[in-house]
Amino acid sequence: MNTSFRPSRCVLLRTALLVAASAALIAPAAHAQYRTREPNSEYAARRERLRAKVDAPIVIFGYAGRESASEAYVFNQETNFYYLTGHNEEGAAVLLIPSSAAAKGWAGPKEIFYLPPRNRATERWNGPRLGPDDADVHEKAGFADVRNSGRIVADLTELAQNYKSLYTLMASPNDNAGYPHLQNWRGWLEKNDPGVTLEPINLEIAALRMVKSQTELALMQKAIDASIDAHFAAMRMARPNVWEYQIAARMQEIHFAAGCETEAYSPIVGAGFNSTVLHYDKVGNQLQDGDIVVLDVAGQYSGYTADITRTLPANGKFTARQREIYDVVYGAQQAVFAALKPGVRMRELQRVATDYINTHGKDSHGDPLGKYFIHGIGHHLGLDVHDANDGSLPLAAGMVITVEPGIYIPEEKLGVRIEDDVLITDSGYTILTQRLPRSADEIEKIMAQAKTERAKSGSAGDSGPR
Repeated sequence: MNTSFRPSRCVLLRTALLVAASAALIAPAAHAQYRTREPNSEYAARRERLRAKVDAPIVIFGYAGRESASEAYVFNQETNFYYLTGHNEEGAAVLLIPSSAAAKGWAGPKEIFYLPPRNRATERWNGPRLGPDDADVHEKAGFADVRNSGRIVADLTELAQNYKSLYTLMASPNDNAGYPHLQNWRGWLEKNDPGVTLEPINLEIAALRMVKSQTELALMQKAIDASIDAHFAAMRMARPNVWEYQIAARMQEIHFAAGCETEAYSPIVGAGFNSTVLHYDKVGNQLQDGDIVVLDVAGQYSGYTADITRTLPANGKFTARQREIYDVVYGAQQAVFAALKPGVRMRELQRVATDYINTHGKDSHGDPLGKYFIHGIGHHLGLDVHDANDGSLPLAAGMVITVEPGIYIPEEKLGVRIEDDVLITDSGYTILTQRLPRSADEIEKIMAQAKTERAKSGSAGDSGPR
């Protein structure tokens, strides 16, 4: 997925006046999907490492479940909160106390998990939720101290007697990420814990999240493998008269069948001119003979995302010009792979890709192609598609990034992007998406085989219903 903007999120409707007789009129819409959790010890170790970085308490709030009113909403926990807790239900919070707290008069636990009380009427609609008084709450949540969320104000007030600052997630002035969640909770803290200075904890968590554990990598590979299978299916399905949305739907079907709870982002299937629109998501046009098609589609498995792009010829055969541009993009990606190793920085890889594109091929006016490479060479990948990161740090073993050069020439209706997911290792890198072919010859071969199979089965002209 190219490195620009991205949307998302959703809702749990509630009211203090809810009674059984009226419940059917206001059924909540949020669905907290099952996820494969990592071991509780993994989350606890992350919290311990974070506590060691600070000299004041940290409070982080999960999503409330009211982020959207869409009936299609699938609840996805705030990713920093999920990274530290593994909790994928609404309305929770976590309080972490620095190791030095005892010297400042705090006799309580080093970490507290807050859950809203269970609402049996709501659970009739959305299923059981973990509650602070459940007998197995400590084992399920992975916290020794679990409290009703109504106690958080009293706990913060007690801490404020000895701590004049508090760490929390905060939105930067120039970034809408997390809006309005982060701004809402900042306002809540300022109102309920007056006199305490709020400090951001974002970069400290980002530094932890950049390096993936083995259990994280296993979940990411699940998302990647499902997404690879979907791309294979798209290569076999793509042909003139098929609709963009039909390809997207087939790919999503494969994701869900493999256990993905949702898409990593809105599917991008862009044919012809749409191939030059970086985040094209209308998927409403029909593939035409001679079109080139950009497929940027991937699934999310247990919170972890894949991000894969391939570019196909709609009729199974690249034109000479399409192949020329494709080979430049492919060459740029290979040049980046040659430079990729621990210690390198993303901006250096950007220069490698741009230099290659600028020195290979021209546009129709005879100018270098670099001006048509209009996004970053890649980004970190994990719980977010554009995952948390500290841009001042070089790449290191355990980080997962995308490598995605692209060229987009609107006047030629010609866009090409090739994107792979890559794990940085001690000695170099591993392409996690290696199973999915990248070269023009390999793609044409897969599409030719699919065309032969359709001809044998008599379905060569089937484009499906509009």
